[in-house]
Amino acid sequence: MASVLLADANSSSRRQTRDILERANFQVIETGDLTAIAVLAERHNPQCAIVTTRIKADIAQLALVNHLPVLVLNDYTNLRVVVESMKSGVAEYLVRPVGDEALLGAVESMLDATEALPSIAPRSSSRSKVGRGDFFQGSCQQIKSLVSDITKVAATDATVLILGETGTGKELTARRVHELSSRKNRPMVTVNCAAIPDTLIESELFGYEKGAFTGATTDRIGLIEAARGGTLFLDEIGELPMAAQARLLRFMQEGEVRRIGAVHANRIDVRLICATHRELSELASRDEFRQDLYHRINVLRLEIPPLRMRDEDIGAMAHWFVDSICRQLGFALRPLSDEAISLIHQYSWPGNVRELQHAIERAVVMGDGPNISADDLGIAQVAAVSGRPRVVTLQDTTRVPQVIATETAEDSEELSLEDYFQRFVLEHQDNMNETELAQKLGISRKCLWERRQRFDIPRKRRSKRRLSAK
Repeated sequence: MASVLLADANSSSRRQTRDILERANFQVIETGDLTAIAVLAERHNPQCAIVTTRIKADIAQLALVNHLPVLVLNDYTNLRVVVESMKSGVAEYLVRPVGDEALLGAVESMLDATEALPSIAPRSSSRSKVGRGDFFQGSCQQIKSLVSDITKVAATDATVLILGETGTGKELTARRVHELSSRKNRPMVTVNCAAIPDTLIESELFGYEKGAFTGATTDRIGLIEAARGGTLFLDEIGELPMAAQARLLRFMQEGEVRRIGAVHANRIDVRLICATHRELSELASRDEFRQDLYHRINVLRLEIPPLRMRDEDIGAMAHWFVDSICRQLGFALRPLSDEAISLIHQYSWPGNVRELQHAIERAVVMGDGPNISADDLGIAQVAAVSGRPRVVTLQDTTRVPQVIATETAEDSEELSLEDYFQRFVLEHQDNMNETELAQKLGISRKCLWERRQRFDIPRKRRSKRRLSAK
């Protein structure tokens, strides 16, 4: 049973909200004193909070529970309250009267969108994600050095650059730096630079004023301002467009943010942590990333080794994932068989820790025997491709796009679906945009981006800049 912290000074409305939640089988921890939010959150470990707040002094209390998703529920719309609430990192904002379905839908949305910490996740929970605060650190020398470096870096306010392949745990590392720093009680805002369209990235980061462009009907703070006093984590910064890079550089130099359409800038105190799986120095040498910005963010470096270089940890990590996932799902513990352990050590894990976690999760859920077998992991088929042995995952079983299916029978025997995908993207990305590529491949833009990261196929933007220069 998930628990919800309910804070509302009005006893009547608090009782009404509590009844709605209890009928939906939520456990409710309630208070009429908003100053008690942090204490109750620490004592009862709820999964989310619902707060009715009207004044700035109350809103300041929300920053004390930044590890929880918070729903602000008010009787009226007040732009100042909305803006201040967003600065405090609230997840949802609703105005009464709110129907039961709308309220419960907002609560479920918050619970689905967050990775609950193991200390607050009930054993009977159906959520299967491993908590972001509970992770396997490892015993190999590279990880011991990384843990030591994280402690040193967290003691400063300097900009941090985290390097590592996709799936190695760059966001977990950034969060660890934040939690060990003096800003741990302030918000940490995470931005995936590759997942936001180029046309929206500047307004998302820096915000905008009403009337700045068509559709800007209200003022909106940016994600940098939302992280005020805390930490801003820019994941995949190598994908940031050049225009946004220039504005980010200005912010780093001056410590000021000027919203789109605004006349005056606001001073913002934010610590910046960046991450990428690409080599920024090479991008900078090819003028695909600003040299001056690279030198600004390359102050303190944390390099995360890929899983294939952590052979001492792979077996222990697999056992740890089995125990953690079984515990969170409420499943009986099923140990890994000897064959499964052997396969785990043989596989190269191109998706790193994330791929291992997903393979274990799939095996725990779908397996039937007393032990987790090699077949349960979904990586048990070995095939020879282009004269070299390789392990084929279940993720390779996506359908062959129609445009690629016209290849000859001889080519079909030699190339896997992974190879088809890579070859098609490399051959057509110069004359197709991302939307056209995704349509031809029969996948979404998000899926196309994820596979680019998996196979390390960067997007090409240089040709567009040259055309615009002409």
